[in-house]
Amino acid sequence: MSSPSDVLVVGAGAAGLAVVESLRRKGYRGQITLLGEEAGVPYDRPPLSKQVLAGTWDAERTHLRTRDVLDSLDAEFVFGDRALALDAATRTVHTESGAELAAEAIVLATGLHARRLPGLSGAAGVHVLRTLDDAARLRGELLEADRVVVVGDGVLGAEIAATARLMGATVTLAGPQAAPMQAQLGHEIARLLAALHIEHGVRLRPDTLVEALDTADGRVTGVRPVDGATIPADLVVSAVGGAPATDWLAGSGLALEDGVVCDSRCRAADGIYAAGDVARFHHEALDRSLRHENRTNATEQAMLVAANILGEDRPYTPVPYFWTDQLGVKIQVYGLPAPTSTVRIVEGGTEEGRFVAQYLDGEGSAVAVLGWNMPKQARMHRRHLTDRYSPATAAAPW
Repeated sequence: MSSPSDVLVVGAGAAGLAVVESLRRKGYRGQITLLGEEAGVPYDRPPLSKQVLAGTWDAERTHLRTRDVLDSLDAEFVFGDRALALDAATRTVHTESGAELAAEAIVLATGLHARRLPGLSGAAGVHVLRTLDDAARLRGELLEADRVVVVGDGVLGAEIAATARLMGATVTLAGPQAAPMQAQLGHEIARLLAALHIEHGVRLRPDTLVEALDTADGRVTGVRPVDGATIPADLVVSAVGGAPATDWLAGSGLALEDGVVCDSRCRAADGIYAAGDVARFHHEALDRSLRHENRTNATEQAMLVAANILGEDRPYTPVPYFWTDQLGVKIQVYGLPAPTSTVRIVEGGTEEGRFVAQYLDGEGSAVAVLGWNMPKQARMHRRHLTDRYSPATAAAPW
């Protein structure tokens, strides 16, 4: 298989930039174009809810590469122009500026849009956090706010609540789960995270569905749960997850189902690939479709896509991984914990504030590993997951 003469990457985040860099590292000398919706250079998103929001990092520190490094990639960078449509048959992307960008190979790496709940918008003092601009606006108001309500108790919501509390605000974290991040951590570990937040003064409102805002003179004054009294607020952050940025692909002919549907090689169609948060790929070892929203996946999947563009024909079979930093605790999770998993502490202890936990299935096999302030030890225990997440034989190409 010959390499394409040119490659167009749509989406200038971590995944999109990693595709460009991987292609160049592998010796590809064809034309590469990177199209990004935002006007600035590619930047890292995980610090937005922590270091940037807290003010310990400025915007420049989030930049993934300096301008000199970007220039050395010998690629065409088109920033500040949004993709509007894709013609998959001709591999042509139409942009907001009226440009038509065509290439032999296209990589879709458009990431996510912040999801907004009906009834939680339209008033001053209500924020989402997805971009650098979002972080700057939110930080500016957080410095003046006394009562903050974070709606959404997943990873992002818990991180924002933790950061806002460390900044001195009175913070309420409201969400539908029994404890923050229960879907990602399981009940036992999520209870420990809840205790950590309570210890630091975060007010938790578990099992809470928020349906509307209270406002006065166009500004938010509180949030109204489905059941219960209004929670007062000077500032509200809606952190209810992200939706894959695929609206512009409607009518393209690609399969769209909570992301761009791909085969095990991250191919969505002939000559079209997807990487990062937007990609839903087939994991051969698990024989199921997955979509991962984390920084590590964005880079690793991008590297695999670059390899396959150049003809290596490799399946993407990662051990799923994510991490979060909250209130002085670093949590790392390898694998896919299930709600029915049995949790076993294999190093350290919960009373010590440092431990490694294994999640076991009904047959006693490890399906996931979690480190709580034990990053090196958690990485060592990751080896117990290799067989589960590695295919016994490679499937035939799609």
